Amino acid sequence: MEIALKDSQTQRGFTLIELMIVTAIIGILASVALPSYQQYSDRAAFSEVILATSVYKSAIIIAAEVGRFSSMDDIQEGTNGIPDKQKADATTLGIHVHKGVIKAEWKKDGSSMEKAKFELTAQSFVPPIAWVASGSCFDQGLC
Repeated sequence: MEIALKDSQTQRGFTLIELMIVTAIIGILASVALPSYQQYSDRAAFSEVILATSVYKSAIIIAAEVGRFSSMDDIQEGTNGIPDKQKADATTLGIHVHKGVIKAEWKKDGSSMEKAKFELTAQSFVPPIAWVASGSCFDQGLC
C-alpha cells in the first residue's frame, strides 16, 4: 500500500499585511494610553499637595477643640498652634492659611502642575469643623 504524500506548503512567519495591522493596533493603543498615563501620573504626584494640607488641617482642628478661636479671623498661619506658611520653590510646596482657608500650590518646578491650586475652607471655627475643597486642580483633573 502506497501512500501518496502531498507536497504541502506550511506558512512560516507572518505576512506583511498581518505585521502592518499589528503595528497599527499597537500605535492606536499607545496614542490613547500615553496621555492617560501622564494624567494618572500627574494626579498621583499632586496628591502630595493634598496630603501636605493635612498638617495644617489637623492643627486647626486641635486649636478649635481646645477653644483657641473666637472667630474665623483667628485661623491664621503662625498663630494658635498652626504652622507658619510655607513658600513654594523648586522643591517645596507652597501652603498658606488665612481666615480659615488653607491654600496650597505645587512646586515652582516648571511642570504643567505649577499653576494648580488646592484650597480647603473651614466652614466654622467651632468643632466639628466641616471643610469644603476647591481650587484649579479640580479643573485640571489633579484632585
